[in-house]
Amino acid sequence: MQPSIFNTLASHIPQARYQVTAPGRVNLLGEHVDYNDGWVLPAAIDRAVHLLAAPRPDRRVRLHALDLGQSAEFDLDALDSKRSPQGEPLPSWALYPAGVAWALAQRGLPLSGVEAVFQSNVPIGAGLSSSAAVEVAFAALWRLAGGWEMDNMTLAQAAQAGEIGYVGVNCGLMDQFASANGVADHAVCLDTRTLAWEAVPLPAGSVIIVADSGVRRTLATSAYNERRAACEDAVRRLQDHLPHIRALRDVSSEQFAALSAHLPALTARRARHVITECERVQTALELLKSAQAAPFGQLMFAGHASLRDDYEVSCPELDTLVEIARTLPGCWGARLTGAGFGGCTVNLVAEDAAQTFITELRGQYQRTTGRSAEVYLCRASQGVTAQTV
Repeated sequence: MQPSIFNTLASHIPQARYQVTAPGRVNLLGEHVDYNDGWVLPAAIDRAVHLLAAPRPDRRVRLHALDLGQSAEFDLDALDSKRSPQGEPLPSWALYPAGVAWALAQRGLPLSGVEAVFQSNVPIGAGLSSSAAVEVAFAALWRLAGGWEMDNMTLAQAAQAGEIGYVGVNCGLMDQFASANGVADHAVCLDTRTLAWEAVPLPAGSVIIVADSGVRRTLATSAYNERRAACEDAVRRLQDHLPHIRALRDVSSEQFAALSAHLPALTARRARHVITECERVQTALELLKSAQAAPFGQLMFAGHASLRDDYEVSCPELDTLVEIARTLPGCWGARLTGAGFGGCTVNLVAEDAAQTFITELRGQYQRTTGRSAEVYLCRASQGVTAQTV
C-alpha cells in the first residue's frame, strides 16, 4: 500500500469508501506456452493500479484516469452500447473497466454504480500487464461493493472474459491470474489446462529487474497467429503417432526427438520451443523450492535462446540486453518476457548488485544500440487487495 498515492486520489474523491490495489506482473519463465496448455511462471510486482471509489445512488459508473487526465462515464444498464449516457463512444482505456462490469453482469452478479478515480505506476505498453491490473482492480472493487463471494481465480477469469468478450483482445489468463493471486517474494506457477497453481519462493536476496528495450511490438499480431497455427499443425501431425495428445504440453522431449522428422522444419522448431519451455518450467519449480538461484537463472538464459532461435520472437535489441546482462556481476538469469518482437527483458539479480547492474545495463545498451532503456527494479508482491475506508 502506498499512502501518498491514495492521498492524491482522495483529493479527487473525498467521499471514497473503497480502496483497491492491483499489481502488474512479469513472466519469469513459460513463454508462448499458454495456448499450448502449458505452465507459466509469473510474479506480481510492486507496480500497481491504485483505485479509490465511492458508491453512487444510480447505475452510472464515472471514471477518472489521473495518469491520462481523462474521464469517462457509462451506464450499467447499457453496457452493450459501449457508449456514454451522452452517446459518445467510450475511450479505449474505459473499455477495460466496462468490460469487467459486462463480464460480471453476464455471471448474474449484482453491480452498483460507483465514482472511481485511479492511478497506475505500471508502465503502459511495456509488457507488464497494465490493462490486466486495471481489470482486476475493478473486479475486486465490485466484489467488495457488492458483498458477494468470489475467489481470486474466478475473479481473474471474469476479468479475462471481459477483455476477450468486450474489449475484443483474445488474451490468456496469466496476466489477470498473477495480478489477482500474486504472493509476496514468490513466483506463482499456473497450469493453464487445469488452473491448478502454486506459489514458489524466489531466491532470498534477489530482485526482479525489468529492462524496456524501447522497441514496440509492431509485428506481434500476425506473427503470434502464425506461431499459434504452427503449434496446432504440429499437434495434428504428431497425433498420427501419439493419438492421446491434446496439446504440445503432452509431448515429452524424448518423444519429440523420435518424431520431429515427421514435421516440416519450421513447424518442428516452433514445437521444440514449446516442449522444452514446458520442461524448463517444471525443472524451475524444483530449483526454486531448493533455493538454487544460479541453475534457475540458466533456465532463463536457455529460454531466451529458445525464443530467439526456435520460436524467433526476439529482436536484436532484446538479444543485446540479455547478452549484456549475462556479463554483469550478480545477474543469475535474463530473457525476453512477453510476446517478443520488442518490449522488455526480465532479469533475476542479487539485490546487493542491483544498482550497479542497472547503471551498467543502461550504459552499455545505450552505447551498443544508440537507444535508451527504461529499467525498473521490482519485487514480487501480493496480488489484489481491496478494503473499505
